[in-house]
Amino acid sequence: MAENAAGDNASFKPAIILVEPQLGDNIGMVARAMANFGLADLRLVTPRDGWPNERARATASKADHVIDAARVFDDLPSAIADLNFVLATTARQRDGHKEVLGPVEACQKIAGLGEGGSRSGILFGRERWGLNNEEVGQADAIVTFPVDPAFASLNIAQAVLLMAYELARGRSDRPNFSAPDRRPAEKQVLNAMFDWLEPALDQRGYFRTEQKKPKMMENLRAVLTRPGFSADEIAVLRGVFTALDRFRPRGAPSEGNDK
Repeated sequence: MAENAAGDNASFKPAIILVEPQLGDNIGMVARAMANFGLADLRLVTPRDGWPNERARATASKADHVIDAARVFDDLPSAIADLNFVLATTARQRDGHKEVLGPVEACQKIAGLGEGGSRSGILFGRERWGLNNEEVGQADAIVTFPVDPAFASLNIAQAVLLMAYELARGRSDRPNFSAPDRRPAEKQVLNAMFDWLEPALDQRGYFRTEQKKPKMMENLRAVLTRPGFSADEIAVLRGVFTALDRFRPRGAPSEGNDK
């Protein structure tokens, strides 16, 4: 199992999630960078050339434990379903309501949540054009690197190496963190709420036009994911939404009781 390979304090060591990686060589170099700094949970979302991939193993430079433990997922929600906190790496400014962090802040956030037992993950996009807005929308915050704007492109292995280095440096020399008061819900709990909420809003005319629906849902997801609600808090929200859904003004006839 990847968690066992990660060693002790696995909650401090985030999953590395590559979304539609194109080249096996790049996956292998990512595995090598992860192994350099003690990371082992590698997740691949629909790799272009399939999996397993011998080019990945050849370029991993004996990081076979990372390659062997790598897991493949058909979509991003499945890849992050068990995680409590997810960062999306991007070099471009995005619209929306996401908190933007530098690598040091981001790794401190992961470490602080790890003390409370939360599991984190970091998303890395395609070699040519990174993550799309919908994928960024499934993360809790954005992490971006302080590179020269005139030459902002990093390959995947470089980006993973930078984050892995900051994580390792933070574990050996970081400020004291107090455990968070609550543990953010796993993504599958959050996604289940959105799966329930979208059709409920659709039936009640929340989406002004069908064309605006994707953007409105993206904005709503950004607003409701930013606080990092716990599973108990999501249950409270669903209870509130359900009560509003069933609301009838006092004295109004019950359904099926029309006269």
